[in-house]
Amino acid sequence: MYAPVVIAMELLGVRVEVPANTPVVILREQPEPHRVLPILIGSPEASAIHTALSGIVAPRPMTHDLIVELLRTTKATLDKVVVTEIRDHTFYAELHLRVSGNELLVSCRPSDAIAVACRTGATIYAEDALLDEVGLVAADGLAEEEPEDEAILDEFRDFLEEIKPEDFEA
Repeated sequence: MYAPVVIAMELLGVRVEVPANTPVVILREQPEPHRVLPILIGSPEASAIHTALSGIVAPRPMTHDLIVELLRTTKATLDKVVVTEIRDHTFYAELHLRVSGNELLVSCRPSDAIAVACRTGATIYAEDALLDEVGLVAADGLAEEEPEDEAILDEFRDFLEEIKPEDFEA
């Protein structure tokens, strides 16, 4: 059976593509040449990934938290997530689960797979053929600057969440 070559990816974060205002999850190949895999995702999934990366715990389990709880209570583990292909501008991924010593593959959206991986610590991979097809080589220094920009945005979001109308009274 054919086993595709997979490459470990680093989750750089979620950004908003301008001017379409569309969330994009950014994965970067860990070994050289550090190809970048941008994947357009929905706003709820972007929020779920951002929430997990920020360590925010909802008072009640959200959808991806529920998936993690289902894995835990059924004694299943998420070994890894693999972004496998793109067809008709749609990315596909797989959850590689271990249940009672057996490996099970579950097809899913990359955004959901990444949101669950963020909560379990599972490694994210992409097939090498996919990176060859759509991976981008980032300009020098680009990937290093993005986390600082994200920190500034996080600080601004925190400010907006804490501000009250009374703060503007004279």
